[in-house]
Amino acid sequence: MRTIDYNGSGRWSCDEIQRRYVQYAAELKVSPRDMTPVVHRDHHGDERVYPLMHKVIEGIEAGDRACIAIGVEFIEEDEGFPFGRAFKSNTARALRRAARRCELTGAQAQRIRKRVLSMLHDGRTPREYKDYAKLLSAAGFTREDLLTARQGLDHTNPYVMRYYRYFEMVLGRQRTQ
Repeated sequence: MRTIDYNGSGRWSCDEIQRRYVQYAAELKVSPRDMTPVVHRDHHGDERVYPLMHKVIEGIEAGDRACIAIGVEFIEEDEGFPFGRAFKSNTARALRRAARRCELTGAQAQRIRKRVLSMLHDGRTPREYKDYAKLLSAAGFTREDLLTARQGLDHTNPYVMRYYRYFEMVLGRQRTQ
């Protein structure tokens, strides 16, 4: 029998995510949800342990504040993961919906601002950055935040400039509302 675990290691292993979830649920007085990963066993007895981030994303969608806390941590992470791009995009989308429902704390919104704008400043705009940009728009940012990020931007990088212009457009729309 062979086990293939698609979860990360260390801080992003199943055990560590479950440990942090229980801790956050207790701190935030959230009724804990089932955080057991999906396990598939084939006819040979081999098993595959699917990423627990599926459950975290479901929890974010349901408004679970402990899952939201883990989701914010996840998008702050630079480490690569199996299916990482998809999970980071899906986490950002779920967090964006949570932001629109006013379920993010001020500290979480600030962490999102810091992460997304620092990635822009550093010229790191992977595919999931599109969802990060929309998340930042929902979480909120100020002209000062954008001006700070602009200092030292690589103006020759078309992806960086595309997102910078997007953020300027979002600020312009906010002023007219």
